[in-house]
Amino acid sequence: MIVDDAAFMRMMLRTILAEQGHEIVAEAANGAEAFQAYVAHRPDLVTMDITMPEVDGIAALKDIRATDPQAKIIMCSAVGQKAMVVEAIAAGAKDFLVKPFQQERVIASVNKVLEL
Repeated sequence: MIVDDAAFMRMMLRTILAEQGHEIVAEAANGAEAFQAYVAHRPDLVTMDITMPEVDGIAALKDIRATDPQAKIIMCSAVGQKAMVVEAIAAGAKDFLVKPFQQERVIASVNKVLEL
């Protein structure tokens, strides 16, 4: 599942992941949508933007992990959001990706987290 308020970022991740054979079961544009989609689809992995309207990624991460402590979530952030990344890892994120995305880093992160 891909969660980002920017449709362009969702499209970039969808392309990278689809090229590696991963199925995208859901997308969401904010944390509230992400939580609902997670409960409905129970994806193997979630990529989640930190900064989003309504409910941010860290709040959605906490909500999802409260429902499913085994949830595998990779947080995504722009350069310069180090404190938020640290908070996300402390809240249970399995890894983080820095925007703009580098295809090799996305693939490595997804493969690593799926193996956990």
